[in-house]
Amino acid sequence: MADVSEFAGKLADPSRLTNIPRLLTEYFTSRPDMSVPAQRVAFGTSGHRGTAFDSVFTETHILAIAQAICLYRAKAGIDGPLFLGKDTHALSEAAFATAVEVFAANGVELVIDDKLGYTPTPVISHAILTYNRGRTGGFADGIAITPSHNPAEDGGFKYNPPNGGPADTDVTGWMEKTANALIEDGLRDVKRIPLQRAMKAPNVRRYDFTTPYVADLENVLDLEAIRSSGLRIGVDPLGGAGLPYWAPIAERYGLDLTVLNTAVDPTFRFMTADWDGKLRMDCSSPWAMAPLIGLKDRFDIAFANDPDADRHGIVTPTAGLMNPNHYLTASIAYLYRHRPGWKGTPAIGKTIVSSSSVDRVAAKLGLSVMEVPVGFKWFVDGLIAGDLGFVGEESAGASFLRKTGEVWTTDKDGVIPALLAAEMTAVTGKDPGELYADLTAEIGAPIYARVDAAATPEQKAVLKKLSADQIPGDTLAGEPILDRLTHAPGNGAAFGGVKVTTENGWFAARPSGTENVYKIYAESFIDEAHLQRIQAEAKEIVSAALGAG
Repeated sequence: MADVSEFAGKLADPSRLTNIPRLLTEYFTSRPDMSVPAQRVAFGTSGHRGTAFDSVFTETHILAIAQAICLYRAKAGIDGPLFLGKDTHALSEAAFATAVEVFAANGVELVIDDKLGYTPTPVISHAILTYNRGRTGGFADGIAITPSHNPAEDGGFKYNPPNGGPADTDVTGWMEKTANALIEDGLRDVKRIPLQRAMKAPNVRRYDFTTPYVADLENVLDLEAIRSSGLRIGVDPLGGAGLPYWAPIAERYGLDLTVLNTAVDPTFRFMTADWDGKLRMDCSSPWAMAPLIGLKDRFDIAFANDPDADRHGIVTPTAGLMNPNHYLTASIAYLYRHRPGWKGTPAIGKTIVSSSSVDRVAAKLGLSVMEVPVGFKWFVDGLIAGDLGFVGEESAGASFLRKTGEVWTTDKDGVIPALLAAEMTAVTGKDPGELYADLTAEIGAPIYARVDAAATPEQKAVLKKLSADQIPGDTLAGEPILDRLTHAPGNGAAFGGVKVTTENGWFAARPSGTENVYKIYAESFIDEAHLQRIQAEAKEIVSAALGAG
């Protein structure tokens, strides 16, 4: 990681906060320059994202994307309700208004929160799957308006088809192309009615998202074990969409749960700055999570979610803020021993850059692992079929099956991994940090890190298309190379980079989608010196491959 900012872990000076009125003015008045690639509609792994300050996330973009979604629904024969949710970012509120105007004008059966409040991403996925269960037509889909954990000035718009998970590239590619064509044509084919009329339109209805989701939690978690244990639980929603869900959860299930921060503020002024000095609501960052870490001894277990509640951060008295890879490993070991209702032995889903501790605990339990490229969309089919019991990413995103072995969500759900930490503590008498420490005595204690290295756009393009035979050398950090991967072993899909593995370590290199850098993920099961050697040699190997390319 680059040098840590002097502001990291500290509350931001008011002068450094996002100017929200100016941001919203830019949203409504700025027009993208379609000759600038960065200002065109572009769907990444989590939809279209950016800031109005850079003319990347504006009313123009959302008008076009919303109309493209209407056209896609008609093309795909999707004529059930569209569940629309938003998080607490300022641009989410603005984009919500724009989207409602378009969907209402197009006659889409639009479903929004009954209090016009906030809806977590996993709740949208849960609502889609619940509505579609047992249907043969009239399927629902949904949209989460959120840039996830990104800073206050960012916005995001993500489409989830009837399978409830992130849309695949064939869908987003069509929407992207269509939306850009609509913009280039001056938005002439975009249907829209004023917001006041749209909110009263007969095809726009309000719905209580909270109660069905909260009531269903008992079917994926042992909440009675948590209640009867009397655990003291602390929760920090980080000013996000999960905030209005925690009190109903505590009340319904009788939990001793304290919500530590009830503020919703689009500047996120209550956050401590991340490593680079930006206010980023990353619940896996020790700098962003500094206030909750400081309270770790006040609770038996504490946790946080990001603004759309699709990520989790776990804080324990013994370990402080857990590394996401460590928590995923501990969760897997616990779940596969405490879910007798899961049919057979469903596999574990992990991404190509997640810790090998997952593979080691799987081998210990006699489980198979499906390793896929980065992106939750790769887990959707396996979760629906019940073939994957637990799926997770190194960036603290996860989901798992109901106690019966049926699908819960097909998108990341930060709420259930958070509550699972309490279940694990209640049932075993040890917090997840202790459970992970016990595991490392058997599978080894890995050291994991990510660093960025400079790369030109041309080099990034080469890296994305590398073949295994372009990776030179026979050893990595003194160990024989076992595998050179450019395609994920779990499904054979290219992951846009390279992964090199040995018996006790590995590295993966992928180009950044937003910056002129490539990312090197590395892990060692030996020591810190071995990890640093892997990182250094990884840079040399990738540089040589880039030079040859």
